Amino acid sequence: MPSDPRAVLTRPAPEPDVTVAYGEHPDQIADLRRPADAGPPRPLVVVVHGGFWRAEYDRRHTDPLAAALAALGHPVAQLEYRRTGQPGGGWPGTPADVLAGVSALPRLAAAALPGQVAPGPPLLVGHSAGGHLALYTAAHAPDAVGGVLALAPVADLAEAYRLDLDSGAVAALLGGGPADVPERYAAADPRSLTPLRPRTVVMHGTLDQQVPVGMSRAYVAAGQAAGADIRLVELPECEHFGLIDPESAAWPQITTALRSLHEDQ
Repeated sequence: MPSDPRAVLTRPAPEPDVTVAYGEHPDQIADLRRPADAGPPRPLVVVVHGGFWRAEYDRRHTDPLAAALAALGHPVAQLEYRRTGQPGGGWPGTPADVLAGVSALPRLAAAALPGQVAPGPPLLVGHSAGGHLALYTAAHAPDAVGGVLALAPVADLAEAYRLDLDSGAVAALLGGGPADVPERYAAADPRSLTPLRPRTVVMHGTLDQQVPVGMSRAYVAAGQAAGADIRLVELPECEHFGLIDPESAAWPQITTALRSLHEDQ
């Protein structure tokens, strides 16, 4: 494990190849990366970044992850979206942006990276709050999602509110607690949206201090009980940021899980 797990958040990485817009707002964009090899086209991988939905965290901190996935031969899109603290961010703009972006990106990427994106829905790789947004999108637009790799997802918004994760992050996203805006939790909380149709792998480090691993355990157990094709991979000795760090000990398991989703298509 790196001495400073957060180092990945600011580690330099190659610049993306092209940026495309899926909407009119400056943050309704995605950075695209070409696959490094000349193999057959693969499904687009859409990376949905975390940061507890807050404006101060953007897609840039997933540059090392996205670059590493492209080096493995995947066409990659790093999706940006409006976040809390920005006009239009929060509810419903934040999840609506991700839903719109995921729906539009296969077409936009195929046009920008000709011959390198396989037809069909993309695979979603979402970390932390991005994991929540990936699960939300898969629940609301299952035909637009080929599979989900959820890395330490905030998979239970009501529980995250109760635990006060990141000092009120869920309340900032949804505009209050479950008793204040129950209809928003019903629409946005993954625990209210099971079972998912797309095949899903949830990965969580047992040393995670930002999002408790118990949240993923309960979410996956509920999904399996409802008949979903979902499994949990727990990573001993891994904390929150190792899941998006290509230099971490967890990285080989991340790539194996993504490959399992790709091969299933």
